[in-house]
Amino acid sequence: MRLLLTSDTHLPRRAKALPPPLLAEVERADVVIHAGDWVDVATLDLLEERAERLIGVWGNNDGPALRERLPEVAYAELGGLRFGVVHETGPAQGRERRCAERFPDLDVLVFGHSHIPWDTVSPDGRLRLLNPGSPTDRRRQPYCTYLTATASAGRLTDVELHRLPRNR
Repeated sequence: MRLLLTSDTHLPRRAKALPPPLLAEVERADVVIHAGDWVDVATLDLLEERAERLIGVWGNNDGPALRERLPEVAYAELGGLRFGVVHETGPAQGRERRCAERFPDLDVLVFGHSHIPWDTVSPDGRLRLLNPGSPTDRRRQPYCTYLTATASAGRLTDVELHRLPRNR
């Protein structure tokens, strides 16, 4: 099962549209996961239309229209793994321990908010934490980013951080 992970699109504040490489990945993915801060309903509508399956949550910059359509936390079993999706996880220090305690039944937690790509494991090795960064607002990062991965037979493989061109 091919996964596309994205977050913090902030359209149309940070960019006018989703980058073409990200949209191409939507077409190839079995599941698209968006970890919040859509900002506009049009982006949700677009991904719902184009994605085979979409799992998304609202973020701190999402207004009432998005909060009506999306949960604060989403859960799904994908490729034999228990996934959770949430926008905010708090400060980087202690994140792995804190999230393992908050989400004891998950194998993978996808989150956003910081715009900083993140791929770590909880101290007990049970929970993998992934933040795809942002495809539209790099903030202090050198590139805008998103993640792809494969979930199959209870394993997460081929986790790849994709850098988008800076001249967008």
